[in-house]
Amino acid sequence: MSLIQPPNAIAFIGTGVMGASMAGHLLKAGYPLRVFNRTRAKAQPLLDAGATWCDTPGQAAAEADATITIVGFPNDVESVYLDAGGILEHAKPGSVVIDMTTSRPQLAQRIAQQARAKQVSAIDAPVSGGDVGAREARLSIMVGAEQDAFDRAKSLFDLMGKNVVLQGPPGAGQHTKMCNQIAIASNMLGVCEAMAYACKSGLDPRTVLKSIESGAAGSWSLSNLAPRMLDCDFAPGFYVKHFIKDMKIAIESAESMGLDLPGLTLAKQLYNNLAAEGGGDDGTQALFRLYAAD
Repeated sequence: MSLIQPPNAIAFIGTGVMGASMAGHLLKAGYPLRVFNRTRAKAQPLLDAGATWCDTPGQAAAEADATITIVGFPNDVESVYLDAGGILEHAKPGSVVIDMTTSRPQLAQRIAQQARAKQVSAIDAPVSGGDVGAREARLSIMVGAEQDAFDRAKSLFDLMGKNVVLQGPPGAGQHTKMCNQIAIASNMLGVCEAMAYACKSGLDPRTVLKSIESGAAGSWSLSNLAPRMLDCDFAPGFYVKHFIKDMKIAIESAESMGLDLPGLTLAKQLYNNLAAEGGGDDGTQALFRLYAAD
């Protein structure tokens, strides 16, 4: 087993709200970085800092010892990995491919199976922490992988996150991320409703936050997203449209196991309403609009 350390080359596919910061940490650590993004302009700061542009995901992967992806939707994951000319067709034997998108557990397992046939190790490693966690390199990273692949890639994860946990074999990272999103979904309803109640009752909601965020009601969303709600700052740290995608995956996975999740179902319905009103490209804290409008 050889660890993935500089000067091993890294390919990074997807330089959006979170991916650009994550890739930047790897570049600063001394890794030669090969990047691809559907919109080249979003990768320009990385290119200016020394990264190399590649015209396709396959081209990026061809010369890399590890290929990392964080794209939008499961169909994007499937395309960049499995389509003709994609990552698995070009990845070097002995390399590692790491999908950090929130995607379907079953797709992660299928990618790992096809990667294994090409002597490539596949890891699913979705993250939580939003744009702030990505910028500050303190993401929570939930990993599905074989132990040897995890050990090889651990140095990369440590540059992007503070809480890196191997949850089990391929697919386990995505299942863990579903648990994360399920917990967030109902919590976001509670945060919005608490702030709406504070406003309607005549309290100063920011003063209310001082009391409740450090008690039993405390949560990351309450401390980090409630202030954005109150400031009418709905810029995306995590897109509504992507959260809806995650909730859909979680509901489908739960249904396949015979599990009913009424809190998640209600949250998805409300976020669908928000998206229908044009809020799909807002941050998840924009759900507060539905309450503030009452």
